[in-house]
Amino acid sequence: MKTKSLEKQMKQNHLYSLIQKIKKTNLNSKFSITRSINIKTNLKAEKQIQQIAMELKPWRKGPFKIDNLFIDSEWQSFIKFNILKPFIKEIKDKVVADVGCNNGYYMFKMLEFNPKKIIGFDPSIKYKLQFELINALAKTNIKYELLGVEDLPNYKHKFDVIFCLGVIYHRSDPIKMLKQLKQSLNKNGVVFLDTMFIKDKREIALIPRKTYSRISNIFFIPSILGLRNWCERAGFEEFEILAIKKTTKREQRKTEWIDSYSLEDFLDPDNQNLTYEGYESPRRIYVKLKV
Repeated sequence: MKTKSLEKQMKQNHLYSLIQKIKKTNLNSKFSITRSINIKTNLKAEKQIQQIAMELKPWRKGPFKIDNLFIDSEWQSFIKFNILKPFIKEIKDKVVADVGCNNGYYMFKMLEFNPKKIIGFDPSIKYKLQFELINALAKTNIKYELLGVEDLPNYKHKFDVIFCLGVIYHRSDPIKMLKQLKQSLNKNGVVFLDTMFIKDKREIALIPRKTYSRISNIFFIPSILGLRNWCERAGFEEFEILAIKKTTKREQRKTEWIDSYSLEDFLDPDNQNLTYEGYESPRRIYVKLKV
């Protein structure tokens, strides 16, 4: 019922009908993958596409290139993808979920590994409209559901591989979320997870008082051992650290495609190792989980 309600709201958005018109007239586009998702079309609608894209700001993930239009997203998302790339060749011929998929950038990038099926989950109408615009031109068979991680266990089928990138610290019950991911896996399934973490050798988590990096919906930022314990309590038996990386202004920065703060505004102007609130500045850990 929830997804039907959100789909109805999306289709009532004036941009949805404009995107559908573009989809019907776009017949011979060429789709390629480099650092950006690249689309060459036979359309003479660059100004219209640019107008739609600008109305869909903020573009968090990307970049995308449509003919001569370059959508320079806030995140240089190929940096995160390249960290995971050596480990995800196993998605070939697998059923894959991307939970918290945003506009689908990572799903488009995954196509080069020939998965059997990719389904994205995100309850944001705006991000799905961004995906609809790109996919109206790219014409892939990626599916996008207006659903959240809590809907995964009751989805119509389970998954061989689940990506859950940059989601867990937005959840007020991280262990419950991890259990929902585990419940949604096929036998021998794998979860790729990334999260911010704090540098501490104890089994603890930071609980920001009001905001972290000016963001209010960040609930828990664990230490590495704290994250491991969450995963074990959720039923995962294998916890493999793939990479650890500090977030930099090269990876996350303000562009004309967002109208809000970015990393430079999140940090203490006098000490870039601290957030605006005085906490440790963001670091990320990438892990692979198996049951």
